[in-house]
Amino acid sequence: MKKTFLTISIMFSFFVTKAQNKNETIAPPYEKKNEVSLDLIGPILGGGINTSYERYLNKNSSLGITLIYIYHNTKEKDMNYSISPFYRRYFGKDYASGFFVEGFGMIHSTDGKKIYHTEEKTTYTENSNVINLSIGAGLGWKGVTKSGFTYGANIGMGITFLNAAKTDHDHVSKFSLNLGYRF
Repeated sequence: MKKTFLTISIMFSFFVTKAQNKNETIAPPYEKKNEVSLDLIGPILGGGINTSYERYLNKNSSLGITLIYIYHNTKEKDMNYSISPFYRRYFGKDYASGFFVEGFGMIHSTDGKKIYHTEEKTTYTENSNVINLSIGAGLGWKGVTKSGFTYGANIGMGITFLNAAKTDHDHVSKFSLNLGYRF
């Protein structure tokens, strides 16, 4: 019984064991498939957190999602939060880097239409929070270090086509300076 078990174990180990071939190489860190990034402008100027996750489909394209949460909302800044999926097409020589164009959608919550009362110098909001839907396009640039850290900038504009009449905004804009990491 012990000899049979030992023989089966040895035979099984030959099938399971796989040595690294000289032709097989481990992908460099800057060619990994996932990336998380954080916007530097949002916390400093905008009073919010802007973070993104991006999944690379191949050398030239990716899908991702950006989440924005505004924690310092003022009368001038009406957005509360947004969820923005995007598709990017890269035109750089290296893996998913260089100049890119993007198309995005955005689901965002904004304050309702403002009503200004000039005699009392007060402002009323007609609707408390309105969920809007927007689509848009943008462009940007991304660089990658050999250790997997990323840096870049992007800008985009879009139009709001759902519930735009219930707010004071009929368009959206995106801009950011990002630092990130690929894994």
